[in-house]
Amino acid sequence: MVQVTIRLVATDLDGTLLNSDRAISPRSAAAMTAAADAGIIVVWATARAKHSVHSLATACGFRGIAVAANGAVLIDLADGTPDIVDVQPLTAVVADSAIARVRQLVPGTVFATVGPTRFIADPGYAVLCRFTDHHRDPATMELSDTASLDDEPIVKIVARHPEVASENLFRRVAAAGMADVTPTHSGAPYLEMAALGVSKATALAQLCARWGIDRSEVAACGDAINDLPMLGWAGRALCPANASADALAVADQVLPSNDDDGVATFLESLVAAAVS
Repeated sequence: MVQVTIRLVATDLDGTLLNSDRAISPRSAAAMTAAADAGIIVVWATARAKHSVHSLATACGFRGIAVAANGAVLIDLADGTPDIVDVQPLTAVVADSAIARVRQLVPGTVFATVGPTRFIADPGYAVLCRFTDHHRDPATMELSDTASLDDEPIVKIVARHPEVASENLFRRVAAAGMADVTPTHSGAPYLEMAALGVSKATALAQLCARWGIDRSEVAACGDAINDLPMLGWAGRALCPANASADALAVADQVLPSNDDDGVATFLESLVAAAVS
């Protein structure tokens, strides 16, 4: 069998590249730098928003492309600033319809509307939040009874319920079907919905087409349901040992856990092969 050279590694952040402290270890930072020096492209693929992606990139020196908001936003960090270069938006009509549908399916669900930079929460949503949920202070969140997302596109809707666990909420909504949005779950305490068909995989496919990289030359690493599309699309599907059962079920290779620098070990093996 011919061994395909991996030219691009796409990695999820939370639960995958990030350790349990939600930080990028010095080893992982060094491995990404070494990979870039060896001509291997590293792309971040995350549910996170621009501000938290930028914070992490600044902390570790990452200067690549980040697929954010589960594929709805592309961020170029080449010069150290987060430059949004593409957005796959939801229309307001579709967003309102999706919210109404989820409210019908699971009464009591509360929502927030997310733009490339702004976050407008129902008051009931903000009450349920901790800072680590969205890397925003719930006490200072913009609220839907006093603000609206009228100056930038909607990139996703997030939803949670005071009594229904987020994964159960996702599975109930996904099983019922959503006509115009793509629901997913990242392991965070909320359901996420982007424009129909938008995922980490669609954003990666767009990047690879631009760069002349075949999907067989891509390795993707992730740990959660929102990673399944890119794990299925990439030539090689990788999961850290701590990944969810859904992700592990489709993995071609299981890496050490996120706390054991699993992504770094894979990058190091690629760099070693490239220089040998």
